[in-house]
Amino acid sequence: MKLFSRVREDIETALTRDPAARSKLEVILCYPGFHAVIIHRWAHFLWQKRLFLLARFTSHINRFLTGIEIHPAAKLGRRVFIDHGMGVVIGETAEVGDDVTLYHGVTLGGVSLKKEKRHPTLENRVVVGTGAKVLGPFKVGSSSQIGANSVVVSPVKGNTVVVGIPASEIKDHSKPSALRHDKISNPIETRVDCLLERIDKLEREIEVLKKDRRE
Repeated sequence: MKLFSRVREDIETALTRDPAARSKLEVILCYPGFHAVIIHRWAHFLWQKRLFLLARFTSHINRFLTGIEIHPAAKLGRRVFIDHGMGVVIGETAEVGDDVTLYHGVTLGGVSLKKEKRHPTLENRVVVGTGAKVLGPFKVGSSSQIGANSVVVSPVKGNTVVVGIPASEIKDHSKPSALRHDKISNPIETRVDCLLERIDKLEREIEVLKKDRRE
């Protein structure tokens, strides 16, 4: 009964987070992100039972069917939603909390070849935008948002938005949605603008000093 309860919960999650979803049957038949999560739960169960080869083979079939690669040892919380999903990769020691949303092309990867914790931990309610790469054994805090195509290589505080390569926190307290990239400022562009303003101010001051010397 617990399994069927989780499946119903995952179906409702897809209906809630994707405005294109029209019915439960559509989610069941046509949503690879939903399929990937369901198959992963079985693969993870096999992994916990130390049936490693069977778990890996199940994960391999999952990737073949959905285009989504999730290592069977990875831990997924409840109501995880993978939208579209093609190209998503979730590594062996990754941990994903409850109510997390991942868009296509997301990688939760490692930066070490050692047999240790080498993949990120996403806490609850994290949103990771299209094509973003989160690389390393650090935490992404709850309710944080990662902009599309960002590369995150260091811890992210909770309730923040990060964008860019490498990703930087946006200091705007209005916190725009990670889905509305037209509303997200570029931190690098902001810094360059500040430098240009400073240079312009210094040039004006130099001109005043030159004028004073001539007089």
